[in-house]
Amino acid sequence: LSCAFPGVKQLEPLKYAQVAVEASVSRRRAECCILGTTSLLCRCLEKGQSTAFVLGDVGVLLIEGRSAQMRFYPEFLQKVTGKEIQESATLQVLRQLDVVVSPAVPVASLSSTGRVIVFP
Repeated sequence: LSCAFPGVKQLEPLKYAQVAVEASVSRRRAECCILGTTSLLCRCLEKGQSTAFVLGDVGVLLIEGRSAQMRFYPEFLQKVTGKEIQESATLQVLRQLDVVVSPAVPVASLSSTGRVIVFP
């Protein structure tokens, strides 16, 4: 029996075969990597360890305790907005809001403790 609530998206099973094709690996390898990563993340969160996901050209998702914060790379924000933000006041505001980070910044420096498990 499945309940549906307005505005709530139903969960869909992960399509391992599609992930495997995109990553150019076997389906079995894709499934093992995904399950291994989620298992490790679960253990880290249970122990209260700070974790960070480096998301390609997008940015870093930092999880500390009960809070999560996404910090974006300026280049990604430029692609999304279609505007040059490097020299604009927009970049300054985003930096003050602490949502922009340079890809050159060490991920551990984003953590309040300086210790973080990084998921590439």
